[in-house]
Amino acid sequence: MNDENNVELVVPAEEREDFYSDDDLFEISSWGADLSFRELISRYDDDELVKPELQRNYVWDKPEASRFIDSLLLGLPVPSIFLAKTSDEKLLIIDGYQRLMTVRDFVKGIFTKDGSIFRLSRSEKIHDRWKGKAFIELTPEEQRKIRNTTIHAIVFMQKHPVDGDTSLFQVFERINSGGRSLLPQEIRNCVYQGPLNSLLFELNKDIAWRALWGNKEPDSRMRDMECILRFFALSHLAAEDPKVAPSRVSLKKYLNQYMGLNNIDSLCEEFKVRFLSAIHYAYENLGPNAFHNISPSNPDRYVPAFSATVFDSVMISIDIGIRRKIAVNYTENLDDRRRNLLKSTDYQKLLSFETMRSETIRRRISGMYYALFDGEDK
Repeated sequence: MNDENNVELVVPAEEREDFYSDDDLFEISSWGADLSFRELISRYDDDELVKPELQRNYVWDKPEASRFIDSLLLGLPVPSIFLAKTSDEKLLIIDGYQRLMTVRDFVKGIFTKDGSIFRLSRSEKIHDRWKGKAFIELTPEEQRKIRNTTIHAIVFMQKHPVDGDTSLFQVFERINSGGRSLLPQEIRNCVYQGPLNSLLFELNKDIAWRALWGNKEPDSRMRDMECILRFFALSHLAAEDPKVAPSRVSLKKYLNQYMGLNNIDSLCEEFKVRFLSAIHYAYENLGPNAFHNISPSNPDRYVPAFSATVFDSVMISIDIGIRRKIAVNYTENLDDRRRNLLKSTDYQKLLSFETMRSETIRRRISGMYYALFDGEDK
């Protein structure tokens, strides 16, 4: 995949086609509520109405925003918004962010997209009565009309299961009207806000990680952040007792559940140290192709694409080696060791086939670990 000048990322077919539905396990309640813009602005300012990370950038231009304000002043019907009640009693904006932020900006007086004073445009589409006016220049009656206009909100919450918001992920995936099909990590950054989500943004800026990913700029579809989450989640899965671990997982579902259950402050410092230690070790000892596979036609060359399964096998192996305090003893010829393993037909199968079977994950990590660290006892 090479979208919008982003890094080419190789993902096995099983993971690309991943789909799961737990509809029969969900108990979801929903209700309608008519909320005034006065109340919505107040809730937003009190951090009770939450904008998703994905939607932190306001996209409407001034004429488009002015047209919406004009509609409110004319008393025209306002389309419904979609909100989700979260486990901490907040409301997450699933659909309607642009409308809500437009009214807030106008009432506050600043168009946040460019920092200018928010005056309605002088377009022919705006009523002559308030062309070019800021909120403070409207009559008191017009100001009250905007604040008191109600918008119908459809609110839903997940009642079962209580440990996670996987239904919230699926509802967002199905109803979001952002104009493009959202990738899983883009949705997670809307749904699973919290310390772990913030940590992913922080780690994604690390210079060594950016160099190994292959682009100084963050991926516009958040695939780089998903790889970081993948490292944490599959590390956990690989360490589980095979007797109790699931035989196969849906990557999408597993990453959702992992992020939901580990989105807490107490874990983030350990996560941060583990990722940065492993990524800097890989950068210093394996070089820019640390997470690239070898060319099928020329095993002495690396393909230019970033490989998700090479990434997790290398990173988790290094993480284990660092925590076992043996990685420091193996810094010579590490790339040759890795390349020789990648030449194995059997190992290539572990990178490409049934990649979300727990046994396959354990075997590709174990194989890489033994290749890098001379068969030290895991």
